[in-house]
Parts: sequence; structure tokens; C-alpha cells
Amino acid sequence: MKPTLFEYSLRIGDTTLVLAQRLSEWTGHGPALEEDLAMTNVSLDLLGQARMWLTLAGELEGAGRNEDQLAYLRDAPEYRNYLLVERDNGHYGNTIARQFLFDVWHFLLLQQLCTSNDERIAAIAEKSLKEVGYHVRRSTDILVRLGDGTAESHARMQDAVDDAWRFCGELFIDDDLTLTMAEHNFAPTHASLRPAWFEHVQATLTEATLRVPEPDAAMHPAYAGGVHGRHTEALGYLLAEMQHLQRSYPGAVW
Repeated sequence: MKPTLFEYSLRIGDTTLVLAQRLSEWTGHGPALEEDLAMTNVSLDLLGQARMWLTLAGELEGAGRNEDQLAYLRDAPEYRNYLLVERDNGHYGNTIARQFLFDVWHFLLLQQLCTSNDERIAAIAEKSLKEVGYHVRRSTDILVRLGDGTAESHARMQDAVDDAWRFCGELFIDDDLTLTMAEHNFAPTHASLRPAWFEHVQATLTEATLRVPEPDAAMHPAYAGGVHGRHTEALGYLLAEMQHLQRSYPGAVW
């Protein structure tokens, strides 16, 4: 089971790492000081979670790679993150829409991982759950405020939700990896998370006076494949910035 646990830990670790890097791009550029600090804190939360997942992945792999090597010494096709998190930030409404849709899924996944038969996975999930619970409350609140704001704010948020929605289907696709994890009670099937996710998302979008996209519109096969190394060009640019120092000075340490 080690290869399976390694791949799954890498998948969640890469996803949280890439999203942390994306959110860090808002540091010093937020629309208000309070929001700037909040977004930076969410980025740091996700970075801390990524470190735990990638450390576990390195231990499971047994090839001598630590969290830093996994983060900085792989090329884009070797990353296993979901496509949703690698997309450009766009305007702040785009970032909030992406964050909200991801946060709800992330919280539901961690809830289930807390009961994993693998104690290491359960421990990471338990440490992360409180932070992600805050992430959900925050992104839910901001999405409602922006959606039910001015006419321009409402229109921008609707476009942002519709745009991000296309990439949500990949979060609920089960492949051989997730099915094997579920068979051994290490993780839930990802498809099983979809009803609760849609219920929360639907209620929030309705409160925000936003139109709920058609559920099946989030399952377009063209917007899947990140977990198998098929990424958009956005990830390459993100990694070029994130890995610049390590690539320029291999092996450098503080």
C-alpha cells in the first residue's frame, strides 16, 4: 500500500502547496488591509498543511526526498494537484469564487480523512480541519457579501463562479487511486463528497443572489487531468517563480 499512500499524500500536498503559492500573490495587493492579512494567513495555513502532506509523502516513498525536494525539484508534469487551484488569480472575485468552491470540498474531505485507517493521514487531517473550517466560513461570508452587493459586484461574482465551476468536477472524479484508498478505508470516495458539497454551495449562492450553475456543467472531461500530470500552462509559470531560488542555487540552505 505504500505507493498508493504516497501518491494520495502527494496529490493533497501538491494541491495545498499550489493554492498556497497562488494566494501568496495577493500579499500586499489585497483590496483592504484586513483582507490582505486574512488572505496571507490562509496561504500560510495551506503551506503548513502542504508541508505535512509532502513530508509524509517523502517518508512513504523512501527515496530520500524530503518536503523541500518534492516541492522544488519536480517539473510541472510531475505535480498531482487539481486544476482548479493552479488557475490564475484574476480579480479578487475570481480568487474568492475559486477559494469558496475549494474550501467546501477541502473541509468535507478532511472530515472524512479524520477517520482514516492510516493514523498518519488521520493526524494530518485533524490538525488541518480547524483551519479549513475557518477558511470555509471566511470565503462563504465574502462570497455572499460580494454577490449580494452592487450590480457590478454581483455581475463580476456570477462570472467568477461560472468560470471556476468548470474545474470543480475533477474534485469528485474517482480513479484507481481514490478507489483503492476507499477500499482500505484510508480515504472516502471523492464522488461521495459531492452531494454535501453541492448542498452547501447551492445554499450559499442562493443567499448571495447568484445563479447556481448546472451541476453537470462542473463535470466537463476537458477540465480534468491535473492529478495525472496534465496541467494548464498556468502551473508552469507558477512553478518558475516558486522554484526560482532553488533552481538558481541548487542545494542552497539558510
